[in-house]
Amino acid sequence: MSTGTIIIIVVVVIIVIIGLYILSLYNKLVRLTNKIEEAFSTMDVYLKKRWDLIPNLLETTKGYMKHEKEVLTELTDLRKKGYDKLSNEEKIQTNEKMSTGLEKLMAVAENYPDLKANTNFQQLSSNLTKVEEDIANARKYYNGTVRTYNDTVEMFPSNIIAKKFGYTTKEMFEVDEKERENVQVKF
Repeated sequence: MSTGTIIIIVVVVIIVIIGLYILSLYNKLVRLTNKIEEAFSTMDVYLKKRWDLIPNLLETTKGYMKHEKEVLTELTDLRKKGYDKLSNEEKIQTNEKMSTGLEKLMAVAENYPDLKANTNFQQLSSNLTKVEEDIANARKYYNGTVRTYNDTVEMFPSNIIAKKFGYTTKEMFEVDEKERENVQVKF
């Protein structure tokens, strides 16, 4: 074999290897994007459950909490947009605010023994607690999937391929600073 033939074979092999790497990386990005969508869909089910529980919880508490209109109004206002009309980012932001409002509502409910003893309130509160646990678990899965995806999009050399195909980092579903603080209830 001549030197020219060997060089052509080496170049072809290198091009094939690079092509296979690009193909493999592209497929990995598609797979990770699909995992993120699956993770969000799972979390979305629980967010929707909580969304639907809130009107019942508000109705139950209205009669007892005449002085706590601010908390009730805040939660009612958050629900004014239809859930299905919200984008994924809006769902995340709205539900972060909703978490804070629900924490305030539950803290305020502690000061109403009749409300705490109400069977309907107890049932709704129990359901809400279960849904909150499900949301926390789904959030962990979603964030883990987003982290893996973001690592692939940001790390060299995969970041070059990701940028060429238009893949960008995704936002994690994080707890905002207000949620990290203890709820302060003042009368």
